[in-house]
Amino acid sequence: MASSKPPAGTPAPASTWRTAITRIEPNKVLIRGYPLDELMGRVGFGDAIYLLLVGELPTPSLSRIVSAILVSSVDHGATPPSTVVARNVATTGAPLRAAVAAGVLSFGTYHGGDVEACMDMLDDGLALMRGGQSYQEAARTLVQRTIDAGRRVPGLGHRLHTHDPRATKLLQMAYELDLEGEHIRLMRAIDQTLADVLGPGHARVHVNVDGAIAAICGDLGLDHEIGNALFIISRVPGLIAHAHEETLRERPMRSLDPRNHEYDGPPERRLPTTRK
Repeated sequence: MASSKPPAGTPAPASTWRTAITRIEPNKVLIRGYPLDELMGRVGFGDAIYLLLVGELPTPSLSRIVSAILVSSVDHGATPPSTVVARNVATTGAPLRAAVAAGVLSFGTYHGGDVEACMDMLDDGLALMRGGQSYQEAARTLVQRTIDAGRRVPGLGHRLHTHDPRATKLLQMAYELDLEGEHIRLMRAIDQTLADVLGPGHARVHVNVDGAIAAICGDLGLDHEIGNALFIISRVPGLIAHAHEETLRERPMRSLDPRNHEYDGPPERRLPTTRK
């Protein structure tokens, strides 16, 4: 009986794989089913990001909170490691894309990774609550477990801010938009519990922007990687601005000390009253 195998050297038949994100046809681009040209001018950038990552356009409340999350981490000065890396690469004369890519690649466990770690912690706490613990009991279990392991509680504390204004605003917006759920409530309980465990002799540690983003993304039902992705997307414009400024204002191949910089931009100012 003749063999059914194709002759040696015959290319294997191409298998079909699928994507549900974008459909491209002659003269047509569909993003999750929506014509891209119809989205242009009618949908904000934050809404388009949400559509790509989640698959549906956000409600007005979701649109506002996602936009606020993206704005919250757009930049944090000249000292974060990712910014220093982007400026260091820019000072070599490398193209802008290389400097920005290097900055993005510098995100790790201790810089940009707290969102995902905090979402993991909150899920562990909610599992404890499904087992019968209250918010306060689950928070104490999580805090004590983390301290006993010699680790920092993710999503709380900041090297500069005692009260992170970004976290305060995001959590306030989530409450006002009726988006606060069990993740945010557990995050608040962890905040209070950590203060109780550390005692009055220890400086108070509050929820930071990563913790706020983690709690909100949890209540929105977003995957952990998506929560982390929102931070990365948010920070890219800041990396571009710093790398571009480095090229324009500084000499090539300089020795860059992020602690030895001073701000010379516009003084503090307020948005026009007509702007929401």
